[in-house]
Amino acid sequence: MNERYENLLTTFTLPNGVELKNRLVMAPMTHYSSNVDGTVTDAEIKYYSRRSSGVSMVITACTHVTPNGQGFHGQFASHSDEFIPSLKRVATAIKEQGAKAVLQIYHGGKMSPPELVPNGVIVSASDVPAVSGGEEGKIPKPLTESEAEEIIEAYGEATRRAIQAGYDGVEIHGANGYLIQQFFSGHSNRRDDRFGGSLEKRMAFPLAVVDKVKSVVEKHGDASFIVGYRFSPEEPEEKGITMGDTLTLVDALAEKGLDYLHVSLGEFFSTARRGVEDLSKTRIEYLLEKINERVPLIGVGSIYSAEDARNAFATGIPLLALGRELIIDPDWVQKVASGKEDEIVTKIDKEKQEELVVPDPLWNKIVNIPGWFPGI
Repeated sequence: MNERYENLLTTFTLPNGVELKNRLVMAPMTHYSSNVDGTVTDAEIKYYSRRSSGVSMVITACTHVTPNGQGFHGQFASHSDEFIPSLKRVATAIKEQGAKAVLQIYHGGKMSPPELVPNGVIVSASDVPAVSGGEEGKIPKPLTESEAEEIIEAYGEATRRAIQAGYDGVEIHGANGYLIQQFFSGHSNRRDDRFGGSLEKRMAFPLAVVDKVKSVVEKHGDASFIVGYRFSPEEPEEKGITMGDTLTLVDALAEKGLDYLHVSLGEFFSTARRGVEDLSKTRIEYLLEKINERVPLIGVGSIYSAEDARNAFATGIPLLALGRELIIDPDWVQKVASGKEDEIVTKIDKEKQEELVVPDPLWNKIVNIPGWFPGI
């Protein structure tokens, strides 16, 4: 191995004492490849297995914790005990290759397509529709307090199923505009009850989910079970989340005894838009300062080469997630480990689907939509 990249592959110990074999994890990416009934396919299992031997931890694509939380076609589910055998297949495939298996749990909220949820009724914090491609979606039904509490419970139940299915942990998906973020956002949350209003009240739902998940782990799991939380730092909409808002949330999350926080970024070195004094500083800089080593932070965003990763680690970030890079080159980590980092492939070869082991639904989107890659 090239000494220049040694720190990428050093071990790292999470707050709960679990040792990761290196500092590189696979980011959660939607793959659209599950069965219609919410169970996993053989193609998914092969996809995960192909990418799990180099990284220290694999965070799965998001799984919905209630039937009305499905956000994508071809998504595997975690909202019933009937799915435990299906969930176990993914955990087993990942762990057999030597990586920790972490199940990402979420609810799509207003981002859920009406045709995928019971009776076509999509829900959210308030009746503010999603906007996609400049067009407004269907107006969501605001959740009552009791309905919101039921969904919080559902996150706990999905965590129990992850434990029973043999996962090493769960990641609470509070990013990318889904339900947890909809409650935190001043744009999408117009409530005046205990789940809305002030910034502190808008944090109530996300923090309640964290508390529920941790309580379930205490009851059904053990100290080695990993609990992480993913967040998006800013929103472009008026009254949307600012970097300042996120720093307040992160400050609270850092006191929750989590094993890691995971920022969702398209570009690792992107700078803050608003809500902080110095807009020339990167979001990563702000986050690391606020966290102040209380909890590990996973960074992500356009890390293609070993040199990209080295530059990212130079910021002091303890862990780094690779997303589309592991679709393009599943052997990314192994090439760095064997001193062949110059052989890392950084652009998708559209003639190598079979070699890359990418399921048809995901591959068809990659090759047919210019510049498209799955969101992370």
